[in-house]
Order: sequence, then structure tokens, then C-alpha cells
Amino acid sequence: MDLGYAGRLFILASDHRGSFKKKVFGIVKETPADTARLRDAKRLVWEGFKSAHAAGLPAGAGFLVDEEMGAAVAREAATLGVPFAMPVEKSGQDVFDFEYGDDFAAHIADFDPTFAKVLVRWNPDDDPEVKALQGARLNRLSDWLHDSGRKLLFELLVPASARQLALVDGDAGAYDSRLRPMLMLEVIGEIRDAGVEPDVWKIEGVDATGDCDLIARLARAGGRGGVSCVVLGRGADDAKVDAWLRAGAPVQGYAGFAIGRSIWWDAVVGWHQGTMTWEAAVALIARNYRRFIDVYLAAV
Repeated sequence: MDLGYAGRLFILASDHRGSFKKKVFGIVKETPADTARLRDAKRLVWEGFKSAHAAGLPAGAGFLVDEEMGAAVAREAATLGVPFAMPVEKSGQDVFDFEYGDDFAAHIADFDPTFAKVLVRWNPDDDPEVKALQGARLNRLSDWLHDSGRKLLFELLVPASARQLALVDGDAGAYDSRLRPMLMLEVIGEIRDAGVEPDVWKIEGVDATGDCDLIARLARAGGRGGVSCVVLGRGADDAKVDAWLRAGAPVQGYAGFAIGRSIWWDAVVGWHQGTMTWEAAVALIARNYRRFIDVYLAAV
């Protein structure tokens, strides 16, 4: 099958699991009441998406949700006909592994999402054995997806190694702006050398449009003209996410974004803590989501 995805993607991401339980709800040992509350929270984010969708959204508006807490939402997304993605990775792992082990294919086939999504941490300084292990697992997934006519959404995180951070005197901001873009180019090459072929790369925000252009060109190199990149939000504030969107939007090969916490965090926390009604939280999510779409389109 041909690699890539035609058209824009504006994905509202709500596939957070371990961090969702701990950071939003403070759950250490989950109870049945907690489980119901978590499912309601995923439904809340979905209702925000639906509210924005009902008011009119451009083509490509889509949703990302996990099976654990959002299975019912995923079923509904499929009936609504919007692009939707579901994660394959086990939550909170430094080394990629399958959430459902060898049953990963059955779970994907059951929900039939537009994209199977993976979150992968990979740095050129990583132990070669770790790279080989991740590469083999991801190659297995990539091959199965494409052999069965399915698509891969690849979220790439390049956390700094101690050596790299020392090069910028421990300044995480300098790492992000000066080192990470070039390291991402190296990592993309390593991942493809492992036989992994994403259809869409979910890329950490990059400050400079020129760096976005280099990333997009590499993503499409070697006959991969249909492959695209989308910007992820990293839970950053609006000003930072806006800057990343404006950097990527004009670049051929960038197709949109996949943003989560920056859209729904305040609404979900407000609802959970009782400072915001369900209806107000839904409206806030819809408003935030639509605003990021408008920022992106205005910069194209």
C-alpha cells in the first residue's frame, strides 16, 4: 500500500492513561468508582470535540483515544466518520512495548481506527540494544499494519541524554531549540533503518520553520511523498503551542496537529474539582480546540 495520509489532520488527543490517572485525578490504586470517573472524563473531552464538530470544523478534524478508558468513545468516533486513532503502546514505558502483547493485532482489528498510534522515546545516544529491541517491535507493528491496509501514526519524543544536556549547560530550552531538531533528523533515519514506516509523524514542536522544513523533507524522502507531519502540544501553554503551529503550518509536508492537554486540561480539572459544570467544561474544550485550528489555518 502507499504510505501516507491525504489531507489535513487536526487531532484532539485524549489517549493519556498513566499520567491522566496520577496527574489529573491523583489516583494511586484505582477503584471501580475511579474507573467510572475516568471514563466520564474521556467522555467529557469527546463531548467537547462533538460540540466543536457540530458547530462546523474543517476536514481533518479527528480524535485520539485509548481503549482502556475510552472504548465507548472510540466506537462512537467510528460511527461519526471522523479520522480517529488509538494507541498501541503500553503507557509510561521508556522502551516501547505493546499494551496488549501479542494480541495487539486483534485489538486494532476490533476497533478498526484510522490510525494505530505509538509513542516512542528514541535518542541517538540510546543503548544500541535498546534501539534494536524497540526497532524490532515497531517493525513488527509497521509491517502488520501496512500488510493489512492500515496506517501508523508515530509520536516521536527525543528526550535529552545527559551528554546532550551538558552541551547546553543544562538548559532544557536551549536543547529544544538548538539540538533536538537535528537529533530528530538522525532518529528518523535510525527508525526507518529499522524497517519502521510511519504514515504520519507526530512531531514535538519546533521553533524554526526552517527546521520544520528539514524534518518534513526527510519524512518524505525516498519515495515517501504522501507521508506528513503533525505538531504535538506537549501540554505547553497557548503561546508556545501557537508558536509551534505557526512554525510548521507553512511547510509543505506538515498537515496539522495532535494536541491534548493544552486543549482539555483546565476543563477536565475544573469539572473534576467541581469548579466547572459539565456544560461549561465541554464548551471550553470546544473553544480551545477550534482556536488552535484557526491559528494553524491562519499560518498556512
